[in-house]
This record gives sequence, structure tokens and C-alpha cells, in this order.
Amino acid sequence: MDLLVRVQRSNGSRPAGCGSALDQAYWPLCDTWGIVVQAMAALGFVSCVVLMLALLLWSACASCRRSSALAALLLFLLATAGMFALPYSFIISLSPQTCPVRVFVFSVLFSMAFGALLARSLALLGAALARGWREVCMTVVLTLVQVIIAVEWLLVVLVQDKRTCQFSQPEFAMLQIYVMVLLAAALMLALHLLRRACVTYSYSYSGQTDRQDKLQAGLLVLTLLLSVCVWIVWITLLTYGNRAMGRSPIWDDPVISITLTANGWVLLLGHGFTQVHFMCKSEARMKDPPLDFTGWTRPAAPEDPKTGTDNSGFQMDTDGRRGQDVASSGIFMSEISAERDYSIPRPTTTNINGPYDDYYGSRA
Repeated sequence: MDLLVRVQRSNGSRPAGCGSALDQAYWPLCDTWGIVVQAMAALGFVSCVVLMLALLLWSACASCRRSSALAALLLFLLATAGMFALPYSFIISLSPQTCPVRVFVFSVLFSMAFGALLARSLALLGAALARGWREVCMTVVLTLVQVIIAVEWLLVVLVQDKRTCQFSQPEFAMLQIYVMVLLAAALMLALHLLRRACVTYSYSYSGQTDRQDKLQAGLLVLTLLLSVCVWIVWITLLTYGNRAMGRSPIWDDPVISITLTANGWVLLLGHGFTQVHFMCKSEARMKDPPLDFTGWTRPAAPEDPKTGTDNSGFQMDTDGRRGQDVASSGIFMSEISAERDYSIPRPTTTNINGPYDDYYGSRA
């Protein structure tokens, strides 16, 4: 069946569902795989656009304080939206018009997305290199490196060699080496972040923040691990698998189109939606009024000094009966005479001389 389809395509046969007026370059749009990829890519693209518009509207209405984190997230969503728009250039047959888009935009979009994840991991780790607006600058710089690589590759391969968009699939995979380095570095940082979030214990009143940090680290690791799996699969199929199965020309473009759509959804679900949720939640928590501990920390107002006696009842009774006979106890209360001697006698010795007078010879 696959051999029959290949022969029909080589003979210029139109697939079922394509109109007679449709150019041959757009015939893959009518295939089953093309329709499915287009539907999933269109849904992802619309989701990214709606999410970006909602973020901009929310930041304008709620006066978001974390504008740097918002800008970094918008860059990530822009790269993800580009991934959902790029499969159309791979569904359409290769031509001099689609070739630069395939070669240049593919690597730049992935470098922007993985660079944003790498910068986000550094920001969560508290590194000064990705603090505040430096996170956005770091994402842009990491993307510009791939822009320079892609431009040089286009100039060397397509212009200097006088070839009209002719390159092998291993050459296309080699162009993504820098992107794979970014992916590996982001995964290592995310694993380090997850380990630190799970091992480090805090004795402060930040239990909810600690749980959010662990959840963000876990989602980053999951997103990057799934991206690694997607990249391993598509590079293996593109460089070896399709040729080994005898489907190299036919499956090459569908593999890359499905890769873009699948990885776009992994990034959108694993980091896009969740990061928007975390940002809105943390912003709402920052705007909550601080707790009032005035009654706990302020010293109590000094009270009026109170006077009292050890036994006020007895004192009142003695004051009322001073100088009278207390019949119940048999005690007579009377005034003390100052003429009498009430001193306590002290013991005295009968020897008026010192005990060592005989020894020192001082005795008379």
C-alpha cells in the first residue's frame, strides 16, 4: 500500500479530498496526517494567542508588579505559538520559499523555548544571572546565538554551495546541536532545582511557597524530560529509522510536523498554563494585606499599682480590735512600753583572757 501511494505521488496523482484547482505543492494538506496535524496545531496556536492576550489584559488591569517574569513568559508563549504555526511549512511540499523557513525558524523557535526554560530554572534557583529583567535578556541572548548559527548555515550550505535547498536529514539534525545543548542544560538545572526543593527544609511560615516551588520544579523536569523523549524519537526516525523501514522520503516531513505539534503541546501544558497559574496566584498573594501582629508584639499597657496586704481580713480585724481582747484566740493586744528592755541576751565566755595568752607569754 505504501509503495502504491509513493508511485501515485511520483506520477502526480491527487489525494482524495483535494480539489482540482489546488496546486500540487498543497496536496499533503488533504492527507489524513496533514488534517490531524493542522487541527492540533491550530488549536494550540489559538490557545497560545488567547493566553498571551489574557496575560496582557490582566497585567494592565491588575497592575502586575512582576513585569520581568511576565515578559519572560510572553517570550516563551511566543515561541510555543510559532511551533504550532510552523508545521504548515513542513506539510506543504519543500520549495525554495519554504526551505529557509524550515531551516531557520525551526531551530530559532526551539532555542527560544528551551532558553526560556533554562533561564526560568536559574531564576528559581536564585542565580543573579537570571534575576529580574536579566531573565528576559538571558533568553534573548541564548536565542541570538542560534540565530547566528542558522544564518551562517544558510549562507554556507545554500548560497556558497550553489544548491537550491538541498540538504540531507543528518545535516538538518546537526543544525540542532546547540538546541540540544540548551535542552540538556535546562534539564540538568531543573533536576538540581527539584533536588534542592525536596531536600532543603525551612522552619519559616512559608509552607505554601515551598510546596509551590516543589510543584514548579517537578513540572519543569517533566516538561523537559518529555521534550527529550520527543527529540530522541524524531532525530532517530529522521536520520535512521525511516530509511531503515524504507519510508525515508514519505515520512520525513510528517515526522517533523508531528514533532513540532507534539512538543508544542508538551511545552504549553507543562509550562505555559501552569506558569500563568503560578504567576497569578503569587501576584494575588503579594497584594494581600499583611498580617497584624500588634496585639502579639506590643507590650501591655502598665496598670495602676495596687496595694494590698498578705492577709487583709486579719489586718481589718486587728485594726478594729486594736487594744481589745480577742476572745476567740485568747490573745491580749496592748501597747508596748518603751521603758522595758526587750533585747535578747547574748552568750558570753567566763575567760576574760585570750586563749593564746600563755603561749605568747603575755599573761601577767
